[in-house]
Amino acid sequence: MTTTATAPAPGFEAPGVEDFQLPPVFGPVTKPVLELVLAAVIIAAFFLVAVRRPALVPGKTQFLGEAFHGLVRNTIARDMIGGRDFVKYVPFLTALFAFILVNNLFGIIPFIQFPTFSHPGVPYALAALVYVVFTYAGIKKHGFGGYVRLSTWPPDVPWWVRIILTPIEFLSNLVLRPVTLSLRLFGNMFAGHLLLLLFVLGGEYMLLHAGDWQLKVLSPFAFLMAIVFTFFEAFVQVIQAYIFVMLTASYIGTVLADDH
Repeated sequence: MTTTATAPAPGFEAPGVEDFQLPPVFGPVTKPVLELVLAAVIIAAFFLVAVRRPALVPGKTQFLGEAFHGLVRNTIARDMIGGRDFVKYVPFLTALFAFILVNNLFGIIPFIQFPTFSHPGVPYALAALVYVVFTYAGIKKHGFGGYVRLSTWPPDVPWWVRIILTPIEFLSNLVLRPVTLSLRLFGNMFAGHLLLLLFVLGGEYMLLHAGDWQLKVLSPFAFLMAIVFTFFEAFVQVIQAYIFVMLTASYIGTVLADDH
């Protein structure tokens, strides 16, 4: 008489990097690409509607558009860039803030539920655009040689200190700025989405696949934590969009200054 061994029930597999490698939706087009296009359409439609019929007493859409523009203009561009130079960069910073914010919030919107910037290539490309903008602004203001000198040659310090500081300033101002800008956004979006996946998939496993009744009883707590972290993630998504744009404005203000 032979006995048949029963295979042990599979354990819970924690989410990882592979859960961010989404298959193409059609052809080479992936979900993050569609989200980028959708975000651009949403933002363009919102501001077109907001300014379509401007009134002295604004309606709700016009009020929201003006409030959003005013937030970027008065608390980011004017404070970080200053002078009269900040006005020309307000449209870029407003569009940048709206674009990052919408793509971040996609991570908690039902049926989308994927933050675009949790794919590293997307924030890298956005940081490269910011790098081009503030580098162009600095070269236009000071010339190529003047921009490099102001970015790498600290004023009012002894020559022997400059020998040490110049390579550090070069790496910090001309190399690492776009890297740190993109990594901060990517890291927060990746970690937040990973946490949400952990609680949702963990709660599903505890409820439907775990053999122990104790885990089934505890599964609602996992779903409750997913809800709590969804609200926390929404807060982080807004803050990260604000920080990205604030740092961008700060970099522009730095390269436009007469000295650093």
